Amino acid sequence: MTRSVNSSSSFSSPVPDGSPQTAASTERAPAGGTTHVAIVALPPVSMSGVGPVVDALNLANEIDGRALYRWQMVSWSGRMVPLSGGAQWPADAAFGDTLACDWLIVVTERFQPFAEHRAFLASLARVGQRTPLVMGIHHGIWWLAMAGQLQGYRVAANWETYQQFAEQFEQTIVTQHIYEIDRDRATCAGGQATLDFMLAMIGRDHGPELVERIADVLGASTLKSGDERQRIPFVTAPGERHPRLNDALQLMEANIEDPLTTDDIAALVGISRRQLERLFKQYLGAVPSKYYLGLRLSKARSQLRRTSKSVVQISLACGFSSAAHFSNAYRERFGVTPREDRRNWIERQHGAVESGSREGVLVEPPERN
Repeated sequence: MTRSVNSSSSFSSPVPDGSPQTAASTERAPAGGTTHVAIVALPPVSMSGVGPVVDALNLANEIDGRALYRWQMVSWSGRMVPLSGGAQWPADAAFGDTLACDWLIVVTERFQPFAEHRAFLASLARVGQRTPLVMGIHHGIWWLAMAGQLQGYRVAANWETYQQFAEQFEQTIVTQHIYEIDRDRATCAGGQATLDFMLAMIGRDHGPELVERIADVLGASTLKSGDERQRIPFVTAPGERHPRLNDALQLMEANIEDPLTTDDIAALVGISRRQLERLFKQYLGAVPSKYYLGLRLSKARSQLRRTSKSVVQISLACGFSSAAHFSNAYRERFGVTPREDRRNWIERQHGAVESGSREGVLVEPPERN
């Protein structure tokens, strides 16, 4: 049974008596008529994390007048899903190898290992292999990647962990887009992009008219396409630097592989190019492009010294169009070529030149307070 959604209410709420909103045992509609969705919610997760998913599916049913989607909330243990702020969401089922669905959605707002997470990953790999469409929202992509479900796919990684994800999962194609839909895998950076993502998925199945009607009910006047870049929120250090400058610096840090132009950065932080250049000169004594180049080269130097990636791989990962351009810029900044710098570094590390001392470093997902 679907929930009646009032246009003044943006997100669904758990049922007070603890009963599930959509029963796992709901009868299957005629063949081809209903998409069965399993939402695997892993703590920590909030109402704003799962609400847009549920509301989009419920509204699709309500507006169309048919059971287009039947969803169930799934937790690892089968117990209530704890939400940020103290609320709980009833689980319809425990996650396991027998789970069958058309869409499998893994959502969490931080990668947080739990006692049986290895068993969960093994089961996720098995279920994912036979599920027609597997999705990850926010840090749900970490669980999917660790279960081997995203190799060779485009993946939208949240700006907070974009670089770490790209370094750990080199066989994925990581982007800064708000969401990616790539064959039988779809990923979303989370946050406000979750609703855009869900409407895009519904639109693939049922067309733009239904999506527009859902958006109208939810008050989403402007829908974003998947290839839109994530906007980095303000994080300021009081008394240190101008907030617009801080925002520009975070944009640079989050876009190493595919560098933005100075005009792009100025537009994203809401000031003119000339204003941005003045801020960089006042606080950092450099023009934006030169400072940005320095960030990319510093990132390259770090990868040269702590991974076994080739110079070509590193040059591409740090936004250089060719290895020759990268080598020239590197030598101009550090006085040596990338290969010379790597060799010198290895020799300084107690003469450890064997290949084992140059293996890539496993980067653990970050802990957020």
